[in-house]
Amino acid sequence: MTAAAKSFAPPIGFRFGAVAAGIREPGGARRDVALIASDRPCAAAGVFTVNRMCAAPVRYAAARLPAEGIRAIVANSGNANALVGPLGAADERAVANAIARALGVEADQVLTASTGAIGIRLPADRIAAAAPALVAALGDDVAGAAEAIRTTDLRTKLVFREIEIGGEAVRFAAIAKGSGMIHPQMATMLCFIATDARIAPTTLQGALAAAADETFNTITVDGDMSTNDALIALANGASGAPTVEPQSAAFEKVQATLTEMCAELARAIAADGEGATKLLVVDVAGVADRAVARELARAVAGGSLVKSGLFGGDPSWGRILAALGARIGARGLPIDPAGVTLDVQGVRVYEQGGPVAFDKDDLSARMHKPEVTVRLDLGQGPASGRALGCDLTFDYVKINAEYYSGPGAASATAPHRAPGGVNRPLIVEALSYIRKFAGKRAVIKYGGAAMIDPALKRSFAEEMVLLQSAGLRPVIVHGGGPEITKTLESLGRKSEFADGQRITGAEEIRVVEMVLTGRINTEIVGLINSLGGNAIGLSGKDGRLLQAHKLMPAPGKPDLGFVGEIEAVNADLLDMFLERGYLPVISPVGFGSDGASYNINADLAAGEIAAACGAERLIFLTDVAGILDDEGNLISQIKAAELEARLGKGIKGGMMVKAQAILDALADGVSAVHVIDGRTPHSVVAELFTDRGVGTLVT
Repeated sequence: MTAAAKSFAPPIGFRFGAVAAGIREPGGARRDVALIASDRPCAAAGVFTVNRMCAAPVRYAAARLPAEGIRAIVANSGNANALVGPLGAADERAVANAIARALGVEADQVLTASTGAIGIRLPADRIAAAAPALVAALGDDVAGAAEAIRTTDLRTKLVFREIEIGGEAVRFAAIAKGSGMIHPQMATMLCFIATDARIAPTTLQGALAAAADETFNTITVDGDMSTNDALIALANGASGAPTVEPQSAAFEKVQATLTEMCAELARAIAADGEGATKLLVVDVAGVADRAVARELARAVAGGSLVKSGLFGGDPSWGRILAALGARIGARGLPIDPAGVTLDVQGVRVYEQGGPVAFDKDDLSARMHKPEVTVRLDLGQGPASGRALGCDLTFDYVKINAEYYSGPGAASATAPHRAPGGVNRPLIVEALSYIRKFAGKRAVIKYGGAAMIDPALKRSFAEEMVLLQSAGLRPVIVHGGGPEITKTLESLGRKSEFADGQRITGAEEIRVVEMVLTGRINTEIVGLINSLGGNAIGLSGKDGRLLQAHKLMPAPGKPDLGFVGEIEAVNADLLDMFLERGYLPVISPVGFGSDGASYNINADLAAGEIAAACGAERLIFLTDVAGILDDEGNLISQIKAAELEARLGKGIKGGMMVKAQAILDALADGVSAVHVIDGRTPHSVVAELFTDRGVGTLVT
């Protein structure tokens, strides 16, 4: 069961912390050291890179695990502690000693991990100096620890699970980092898993190794194997569940859970390949041996021409077959590829020794989706294998050209950029849209992962500042459902929903208002203004901005309590702020004529506000690529009538509310509505200021 179905609470007995130790730069504010600590000794297991030039932390941990008695893992970003000679091992143990002293445990109970630039000595003294503060920071902040181990990652990666063993709940939490220098064995990445299951080290090792083989060892981003890859699991037995015995039903459940978690993180790593815009999933079937199938899949997923074509949405299927044939020939594999069939995004493009006619424009459009699938079937055996990869972009080159020396360091010696290096059409295209939207209003419904992931929060705030600078007049309407749920759970109150809306009692409405207006709204405004914006925070109660009354339940439906329906929007108030150059950030808490506060669904509020203030565009940030068809494929553009026809059929649950808000806004004069993936940085700018867009456009 996923954490979303139950709770985000970490496993019993584990605490997580993160601090800024100045590893990246002395005095830097970004957290760069993470600590995972258990209040009791743990069984520990690990899977590590097979790179023979591995880093000092890998050498120590690989020689030690599996083992009993481990109490903590400390991991730093910004420095790999690799290829620095004997000093690396000394610094690795110096860090372990410092953390052990601060925790009150033995140094051999502390494992270390590092990621970052290679060949530079680790400033162990800075980590040692930060150790007391790091231990003092320990708590339930799993996301903070996940953020601290990032390097070039665009997204924080963490997953939770809860299962039942012997009638007892057993929890798992995992954090990971990985973006570039990713290649199987393992696929640079770090991953740390904590669980309160009771399991012997060797048993845990077997489950972890199997999970890694099915997941992390399928990734290839750039074909370069890191010196620092480490996957470590700690199990402290604090759940009280029975011991997990080898080959038991409980073992199978634990192994399946580890595999599921690692698979989710592996997909996130592949999708987050340095500068990547698309996830590539390659499946090879019809060969005699699974290992061969996986090797062929990796050859396709790692092919530079394949990856480049993927970036441009180019259905150049010949590159895929060329990569396949090259690996078969180079390895002298006894496979005749003449009868191979090839499907790209579910479209058959090659079979029986020749190409198949297909709609090139349609396939190219499908290849602009955030996930692209390739399936090859050689028809010569029962085995199959998968590889995960990503596209090769301009940003990948930029990131890795500057990784060691920093941005701009190469400019003094690099040749002048060739005239063709500038993407002039894209610049002209963007400028034309900027001109088109200058002075126009756009309402952005801000929600989902973009409000949780620290990097996405900053990306969104930067976009809002850019939009304002470009002459657009944005209005933000934010949600906060996950934070409300988390706060209610901390108070011992369970959240209930009906038709995508929260049932909000008298106690809940106080929490809703506190979280939305007092916490989230303030944070958004502060971040935008810190980046040079001019945001102002508003509750729907301020100046009677959102006048509301109780939403009466439909026949046979439950009473939603203090959930409101908007009667009127004070557009004059918004006009005043917009005309004076402010960016309103609105908390969707309505004001009732009875003096009560009402919880307004943020999607519906955004639609009403867009219509009232004469917005040109309404934009919804979601946790999906956009509006999907019955097969899960992105619908790039859809008419309002077609969307309405899909209500209650292909569109259900929370998307129902969003769809109704879209239809109401269009009916009330909004020109167009965009539904885009907020998990992708700068998606708002990409959707508004390019002709291709990235989500669903509803007109």
